[in-house]
Amino acid sequence: MATEVQQTLAKTAGFSGTSLHTGEKVSLKLQAAPVDHGIKFKRKDLADEPLIDAKIDNLKTVERATTIGEGPLRVHTVEHVLAALSGMGVDNAIIEMDANEPPIGDGSAQPYVDLVKKAGVAPQDAPRKFFEPREPVHIESKSGALLVLLPNDTFRVSCTQAGPNNRFTQFFSTEVTPSIFEREIAPARTFVYYEDVRGLMDKNLIKGGSLENAIVIRDDAVLSKEPLRFADEFVRHKILDIIGDLALIGRRIRGHLIAIKPGHAVNAELARTLAREQARRSEMEMPRKMPRGTDGGLGTDEVMQVLPHRYPFLFVDRVVEFAGDTKITAVKTVSINEPFFQGHFPGHPVMPGVLLVEAMAQVASILLFKLAQTSSRIGYFMSADGVKFRKPVFPGDTIFIHAELTKARGNRLAKAKCHCVVNDAVVSEGELMFTFLER
Repeated sequence: MATEVQQTLAKTAGFSGTSLHTGEKVSLKLQAAPVDHGIKFKRKDLADEPLIDAKIDNLKTVERATTIGEGPLRVHTVEHVLAALSGMGVDNAIIEMDANEPPIGDGSAQPYVDLVKKAGVAPQDAPRKFFEPREPVHIESKSGALLVLLPNDTFRVSCTQAGPNNRFTQFFSTEVTPSIFEREIAPARTFVYYEDVRGLMDKNLIKGGSLENAIVIRDDAVLSKEPLRFADEFVRHKILDIIGDLALIGRRIRGHLIAIKPGHAVNAELARTLAREQARRSEMEMPRKMPRGTDGGLGTDEVMQVLPHRYPFLFVDRVVEFAGDTKITAVKTVSINEPFFQGHFPGHPVMPGVLLVEAMAQVASILLFKLAQTSSRIGYFMSADGVKFRKPVFPGDTIFIHAELTKARGNRLAKAKCHCVVNDAVVSEGELMFTFLER
């Protein structure tokens, strides 16, 4: 998959309007931002013009809209402008406002899409950051909302929306690209059920609401200034909200999201879950550079700078030699204190064969990291062929682990022929293939 680069705005563009919940007049500008800046809101109306990072850690409320803030500062109803920036491929931007809520426009993300197109999108010299689920992620609420994120090569959303008593149940599934977002998602307007209007007004919300910026559903009737833009406009707007809320994780998503009766609260819970998982990965998989002067080998500390593994799953004590760019020899000393000897086997301790394979894979990974001059990627097993265990390995043995690179396809796939030696005898061998993914 080709590397995608971050993008920002080519120039500044803005417009003015009325905010939905506060009813205030507000002017908004979209401005360019540097690499890795992310999306931030600037409160132009306040002293020092503070910035508020559009991150899930700053989420404050999800009462009919998404509100973020830092300290006493707040920005309300951020989901439409965030959806437009995310949907149109903008990674870094400053959203400058002279009030605490963006203009509602016509209740859709279309005004913001128009603004992005007016400003233009400019590529930047840095790779785009992604969150890619490695297994299904599941969020379910007491209200019956359900979100499941599955691994996928692109970002796709399949959504089912159902109102009270299952009124206006709709389904829509789409891949999310800038052209599809602009055409199929951005024009979908916000909607509200008539029986909820009084409660929202009692909470001092929707002061700027009208049929010009929202659709009102009363029984089976649809009240709007204009006809529905899509027969399934409600579910498309739900997807719009999902895109805006998930923008708070600060990364693009490669995955297929299946959503049933979504809302801001459950969207935010999914964003929190993904952000926590990304933080966990970052802590465990900090990008590291290969130590300099590695031709003579690596000590224990240097091995730990390269490999992400830690006790009890680090099976390389040191690297004793690099032979050119394709061969490596490393050492593992097997102690009776190894944790696996407690169960394999009590009274007759033998090192498990699968751990010998793992040790060979770790040594081969070091060789590949040396060739790439970085360990910012992590290796995953794809296959192990011709694996043989010729002699058992006991406590007190010193294993010399040899790996030779036999095939490399770009910087993603590699194959290495490996064998382990104890007392000049081969105890195990195999040909391993693995793939490298960005951390």
